[in-house]
Amino acid sequence: MSSRKKRVYNSEMRQAQAGQTRSRILDAAKLLFQSKGFEGVTIEQMAQAADVSAPTIYSLFQSKRGVLRALMDNALPVDQFEALVAAAKQEKSAKAHLAISAKIARQIYDAERAQMDIFRGAAILAPEFKEFEKERELRRYKRQEESVKMIVQEGALLKGLTLSKARDILWALTGRDMYRMFVVEQGWTSEEYETWLAQLLVKTLIEDGL
Repeated sequence: MSSRKKRVYNSEMRQAQAGQTRSRILDAAKLLFQSKGFEGVTIEQMAQAADVSAPTIYSLFQSKRGVLRALMDNALPVDQFEALVAAAKQEKSAKAHLAISAKIARQIYDAERAQMDIFRGAAILAPEFKEFEKERELRRYKRQEESVKMIVQEGALLKGLTLSKARDILWALTGRDMYRMFVVEQGWTSEEYETWLAQLLVKTLIEDGL
């Protein structure tokens, strides 16, 4: 084996091992947060549960809040999310595109729901969590620009709506609060929420959606 191939192989091995270590830490942390609450868990306890050293956790996540941030950000598996985004990009119909937007919202919030108690408990601990949530919402807002542009290009945008206002509406209606109020608080099924949201998006944003 050449030295170049050996370096590539070693690099891939290290990346794979780091990924496995990261996943093991997150799995252990989630169980600890659920059983003890965010405040009741230490880095040392996470390290022991994941069979790693405390410095390893610090190097990967910087802090206990960093671990929680990673859990929040990775509630929906990346490959599952990317598959939905790819499906949306391939759609030519504005209505079908918005239906996928509703599905993406539903699957993200379904994935987060099991962790909501952890998130609620941690969200009030420090101002940086509010800032982190703002960052997540900004990313979501930016990602949705492509959806609205596609509707505009198709000539399907509701008369009188600007691109900017349509983006605001799509972002607001697909937000977590809608899911929380209907599914968590009022007991709707996820399927009911997704169907309602898809219909509402079409009626609100599409010219012939009524």
